[in-house]
Amino acid sequence: MRRRKGFCLFGVLLTGLMITVGMSSAVAQQPNFAKVKEYRIERSLPPEAVACIACHKASNPGIFDDWAHSRHASANITCLDCHLAQPGDADVAKEHEKYYGRSDLPYGEEQYKVPIAAVVTPKDCSRCHPDEVTQYSKSKHANTIEIIWKLDPWLNKGMNSDNERKVGCYHCHGTVMAVDEAGRLDPMTWPNVGVGRLNMDGSKGSCTSCHTRHRFAVSEARRPEACDSCHLGPDHPQIEIYNESKHGTLYHAFQDEFNFNAAPGTWTPGADYRAPTCAACHMSGSGKVMGTHDVTERISWETQAPLTIRPADFKPFPADNDWQMEREKMKNVCRACHGDSWINDFYQGFDKAVDEYNEVYFKPARRPWTNCMPRGFWISASILTNTWSWNSTSSGIMKAGGREWEP
Repeated sequence: MRRRKGFCLFGVLLTGLMITVGMSSAVAQQPNFAKVKEYRIERSLPPEAVACIACHKASNPGIFDDWAHSRHASANITCLDCHLAQPGDADVAKEHEKYYGRSDLPYGEEQYKVPIAAVVTPKDCSRCHPDEVTQYSKSKHANTIEIIWKLDPWLNKGMNSDNERKVGCYHCHGTVMAVDEAGRLDPMTWPNVGVGRLNMDGSKGSCTSCHTRHRFAVSEARRPEACDSCHLGPDHPQIEIYNESKHGTLYHAFQDEFNFNAAPGTWTPGADYRAPTCAACHMSGSGKVMGTHDVTERISWETQAPLTIRPADFKPFPADNDWQMEREKMKNVCRACHGDSWINDFYQGFDKAVDEYNEVYFKPARRPWTNCMPRGFWISASILTNTWSWNSTSSGIMKAGGREWEP
């Protein structure tokens, strides 16, 4: 009897083992079988990172305090994780190396010496945020220098001075980063956090344009104020349009009730905000529409072009997408708060306004100038640097560089 019981018990164990092995084999053969993600954060800090924190806490308390309140700090992402350079990098901060030989500074010793780069680029951020950086690299933001150089050739060694471009246009659009003969960052290109900055590692842009260092808060990037420092004025008055809209009115009236700190991917209309901001429509996820850092998405008209055209027809930087698919994405964002009749009627009016602007205003206004071209009455790039003047007499003669044009 005991032998039979033992045999039965052995059979049960053997069967169970076979089933377990069979299930493991089946799981191994299922490439789409869900797997548990493992998140590992090393809570200890290398001595070099401790040195960075201690020194900057004493010398730059504002930077330290900003970082200390960030999600980076809570995940043990330190100065070293973003600013560490590789030996031989062109933008290594040579001036920073002298601090490792100062006994009056905490951790001012050679043993803590590491190569540091002042410029943190999207390539650095891509170590932890690869999807966001890939999306951003395709956007008009990242490629804005190429766009403005094609649209406005005088921005590249033209009518204005190098410094005017640096502190003006390039403040938003970005500089072409360079080092001087001493190996220091060229002051004509730095400091700069323009959205299209061309970095020395080949990457484009600056994440701190919207997520200001050293807190890098998603709550900041969700507010329209993150956009209004660049999207303003007569040539791109988006913030003025937004502020005068119903969306803008609701934002200014109820922003204290908005939850700007919701985790990425969870920011929900109705629950977290009553009216959308710039990011809510153009970047954040909503319903089935995934979030994106490519602001070229969801756009169905290129309204900044003199002649309003489809994004794929915008010659300085043609969009690599289908405007109808992108419009449907935007409509799905709108559906969180509006019905289809409201949305469709809006777009019908929008399309009609575009058509009337093109046909009633722009094309008739351009025709006289186009007719001047065969007669030689046109402004060549070579004379853009000359002094302009306007003759207010009845003849209305425009003068530049000693030549005259009749507008």
